[in-house]
Amino acid sequence: MSEIRQVTVVGASAAGVSTAEGLRRAGYEGRITLIGEEAHLPYDRPPLSKQLLSGDWEPERLRLRGEEALAGLRLDLRLGVPAQSLDMAAHEVVLADGERVGYDALVVATGAAARRLPGTEGVSGVHVLRTLEDALGLREALRGGPRLVVVGSGFVGCEAAAVARRMGAEVTMVSDVPAPLADVLGPDLGTMLAEVHREQGVRLEPGVLVEGIRSEGVRATGVRLADGRTLEADAVLVGIGARPNTGWLAGSGVPVGNGVECDATLYAGSDVWAAGDVAGWLHPRTGIPTRIEHRTNAAEQGLAVARNILAGPGAAIPFDPVPYVWSDQYDLKVQIFGRTRGADRMRVVEGGLAERKLIALYGLGGQVCGAVAVNMARAARAYRALVAEGADWETVAGAGRDREMAR
Repeated sequence: MSEIRQVTVVGASAAGVSTAEGLRRAGYEGRITLIGEEAHLPYDRPPLSKQLLSGDWEPERLRLRGEEALAGLRLDLRLGVPAQSLDMAAHEVVLADGERVGYDALVVATGAAARRLPGTEGVSGVHVLRTLEDALGLREALRGGPRLVVVGSGFVGCEAAAVARRMGAEVTMVSDVPAPLADVLGPDLGTMLAEVHREQGVRLEPGVLVEGIRSEGVRATGVRLADGRTLEADAVLVGIGARPNTGWLAGSGVPVGNGVECDATLYAGSDVWAAGDVAGWLHPRTGIPTRIEHRTNAAEQGLAVARNILAGPGAAIPFDPVPYVWSDQYDLKVQIFGRTRGADRMRVVEGGLAERKLIALYGLGGQVCGAVAVNMARAARAYRALVAEGADWETVAGAGRDREMAR
């Protein structure tokens, strides 16, 4: 790679800001252009389904960095104008207003967009929860205690359901899995979460497919289920996952599949790197193409990309994290280290399900692959190292009975 005079980062996200900070901390003095589709200063997304949705926080508190800190990064900040395409031959990003921004190194940090139910475009009362405007719109819809149907029981669905109940909404949560987050945590912890939500007044409809939205004119009035029933609703939240924002890269030559396809160092070739929810990389430990949509991962990848840009592809270091995500639901704090999805066994090693205070280890192929803590944040730290080293299951799981996990 030739001398780097300009780094252009597309995506004013946690990953994008982290990349810029990593470059400056390492002594990079060249130009950094940060391009963001939204007009807002870069902000944090986890509070959208928690503190902002509940009204405990206002938008200003979500900013990733204050104006003074951003000024200290000496950014060429382009907000409110999305990237439209990429001209790799010219080493230029083409913006929606026609302007072209050059680069010596390009970082794709465009994140992911919420998946929507087909046929809901233009139907009012149907919400997703991915942006600041999404959260503020849903917050307004929750005033007055409406009937809310949440489609999906993942992190967003569970957290929003908890906040909506606190705000007085009548909440029904529909999902094709048997219990909230059961596909991530397994049946035992999923059942525990289901009990908690029911105790808080959430009606659960597990193992049911959604067929579509019922509407009158352009206003949603309910959710049609595949079993023929209709759930009445004043508002609907669709929380069925996200897709990486790679559409603007179509035809550019950047390898795109499940996100931007990178090697183990987050390099996609031809002076292009990726970080955050949009980055799919070859995990150096498992050899499996991996993409993670978690806040901590975005920040860590941004720093890793900054380091590797300055080192150059030939001296770049593989990105080998222990993934971490947390979820706040009612009085529960759930923390997940490593990978639990796809595990073949689980064992509670501290606390218990009945107390709703526990540490559970997850194993795959005779090794520890993940750990989950529920309301045991301090104790959880000791288990991160076991996940990082892929510790032998029988050596560290201790006495007890394994719960065999469906693969």
